[in-house]
Amino acid sequence: MEVINVENDITVYYVEATSFPEHVLEAHETLHAIIPFSNERRYFGLSRPEKGIIGYKAAAEVMATDHEKDIKCQTMIIKKGSYRCITVSDYMNDIESIGAAFKQLISFQDIDPDGYCVEWYIDDSDVKCMVRLENSCKREACAVAISGKKIDIAGEVKH
Repeated sequence: MEVINVENDITVYYVEATSFPEHVLEAHETLHAIIPFSNERRYFGLSRPEKGIIGYKAAAEVMATDHEKDIKCQTMIIKKGSYRCITVSDYMNDIESIGAAFKQLISFQDIDPDGYCVEWYIDDSDVKCMVRLENSCKREACAVAISGKKIDIAGEVKH
């Protein structure tokens, strides 16, 4: 388990699954039919409780060149900040490991109550399971710039 810093908000296109977990794969397939796969783009899965059930969105990063295309898809923002993270390797051979990772991540008291469980698909085999920490905004506000490096209140040096 690690804490990673997402430096900037990430605007994403998304397709909402009609149910979770049954239609998650269908949501990703629909998204890829609208936005063809590119190694230059980051892909995500976003979930959280909504109206008593878990809502799931398959998502793809909005890129600067997308204005040239007629992409008809809703957008949202993955907020910048600190995220507690567990990397799951070879997730396709153990899909349940993603749920187990999130069960562990949401057991902490310091998570953003309005945040999402974020699956960041690094490649065909690895996914980073992430939850935003509640004090992300406070930590960002307390960051100090010293000789071109950013040091947060936890004392970690950011290059």
